[in-house]
Parts: sequence; C-alpha cells; structure tokens
Amino acid sequence: MKVIQCVLLLCLLHYTLALECEVVPGNLKQIDAGVGIVGGVNDKNEVFLLLENEFRRINVIMRHFTVGPAGELAVNLSNSVFKFQSGQFSSIPVTFKQVDAGGDQIIVGVTPLDDIFCLSKDANNIGSASNFPWVQLAGKLKYYSCGPYSCWGVNAAGNIVIRRGVAGASCGGVGVFDILSGSMSMVEVATDGSVFAVDTQGSLFQRTGVSASNPIGTGWLGYLVCPNGHKHVTFDLGRLYVICGDGSIRKCI
Repeated sequence: MKVIQCVLLLCLLHYTLALECEVVPGNLKQIDAGVGIVGGVNDKNEVFLLLENEFRRINVIMRHFTVGPAGELAVNLSNSVFKFQSGQFSSIPVTFKQVDAGGDQIIVGVTPLDDIFCLSKDANNIGSASNFPWVQLAGKLKYYSCGPYSCWGVNAAGNIVIRRGVAGASCGGVGVFDILSGSMSMVEVATDGSVFAVDTQGSLFQRTGVSASNPIGTGWLGYLVCPNGHKHVTFDLGRLYVICGDGSIRKCI
C-alpha cells in the first residue's frame, strides 16, 4: 500500500453543510441502494426493501444486504452469502461478513478474518455456482465497496483505502491499495462513482472531485443530516439515504 500525501492539507479540510431531508418510517442498522432499489437490515437482522417510501419486510433473516449492477446479495448470521435469483436467495460458495454489488457487475466482499475477495463480471453472470473463481487481494479490510472504476475500503484501524482501475473483467483493479488520510468506520461507492463515508465519530462525508480520470478525488465535504450522529450511508439516482445514530432513516434529494 502507498500513502497519498495531502497538498496544503487540502484533503484534511472539510466544510459541514446541512441538508434538507425527510424521515422515512422504519429503523435500520445497515442500508444499501443501487439500480433504483433500496434495502437494508435492522437490529433483528430482518431485511427490508423500500417500496413507495415505506420499508417493507421480506421473509429472510440476514446480517447484511447489498444491491447494485451485480445483483441483490446478502450475508446470513453464519457469514454465508446468498444471491437473489429466480425469485429466491440461492447460496454462493464463499464466506463473507460483508458483501458489495455496486461495481461493474462484479461482487466483492471481506471474510470474518478481513481477507478481501472479488469475482469478475463474467464469473458472476455465467460462472458455475459450484466453482466461482474468486480472486484474493493482498491486504486486510473490514469493509469494501465498489463503483464503476474504483473500490474503496476501511481497515480495522479506520484507514481509508482505494483500489484503482477496477472493471468488470478486472475486479482486482491495478496496482496496490492507496491509503488516504482520515479515520472512517464505513465507506460506500455509488454506481455513478460517488463516494460517501461515516467517520469513527459518526460524522458524514462525501469525497469531492471524484471522477474516472481522478478516482481518488480531492477532499472531504461534511454533511449534517442526523442530529444524533450518523451510522450508515448509501447513494443512488441522486438520492442520499442515511441511517442515524438511533437507527432512524433519512432520505435527502
């Protein structure tokens, strides 16, 4: 891994802005949005989908849920991974504590030991379910999320990392993980490449200046959505969804 240095402390500076948001009924601990679908999990590990501005429970028990170009996936209490297909959740032969479907039809995830794996677009779409060719990446992360051209993660120490050159045919990207300044508890990459994160103090940020030509961006912009701190965040189709410290949910447009 290599450390990205800040120029004139630019990437350490941020401004906090207040957003006008509405409360969405419900209570969640984790949320994810992609391709127009929003889902999440509550403290009872019940899975919900947002339908007509209301979170409605579906009849499965999972600890983590993700949705994006790679499909709808979830992790159960035993860290087994499932993909929703043909009207039901089917098991995938891998053990993750967190999984992400936001890349270019690739699947990524981290194991209970913080090992990092990814699955290419072709393998995800047409590969044999009994013999998925998972690619292991060097390093350790507790959370990993991908977009159209980069993947971002957080390690056990709260360091933020980015993997560049990620594509459907190259889920591992190119080079090594770059380390950014800051201390985050989670980071999410949207399907349009936008990057949002929550730090270890419960503050909410967006990475500014992110683009295909500059995937690492230029700095952090702070947002104030929840009066009692922020727990989890996701972004899709121009809408920001935030879980507050008390589990309540906000949608910002």
